[in-house]
Amino acid sequence: MFSVGQTVLYGANGVCRIDEITTRRIGSHDTEYYVLKPVRSDCSAVFVPTGNEALVSRIRFVTPADEIRAILADKEITMSWIDNKNDRAEFFRSVIAGEDCRELVALVRLLYARAAAVSALGRRLHISDERVLREAERMVGDEISVALGVSREEALAMIAE
Repeated sequence: MFSVGQTVLYGANGVCRIDEITTRRIGSHDTEYYVLKPVRSDCSAVFVPTGNEALVSRIRFVTPADEIRAILADKEITMSWIDNKNDRAEFFRSVIAGEDCRELVALVRLLYARAAAVSALGRRLHISDERVLREAERMVGDEISVALGVSREEALAMIAE
């Protein structure tokens, strides 16, 4: 059970604060909701029914600062490049969907290294890899920035170090 004021992660919405727990009448049923406010957006709110286990299970706490520091310090956190574009896209989707901080850091590091390698050849990342990089940067950058109290840019620089 979550409570008002806690900072959590919720899927593609990223880092959110539980703004309130409220009950709304839909038809003839009263339903209790967590009202999540994404920390990077003032204009939206996400209503998650507290009784819907599938949706509530997607809410998780932000990784603690000491664990994030350990992840960032571990230079052994890496992934191998997958040459087959379809296999790579499927693997990247699974990492993004898994929302695991350690795997997202590894993914960002992999894509930074790949971008540097292809840039040295006068090329750019494939557009689909670029999109994955931006999504992974947003997700893990926001989590690290909230946990450590730094900006997203500083968080991404910590990953790249």
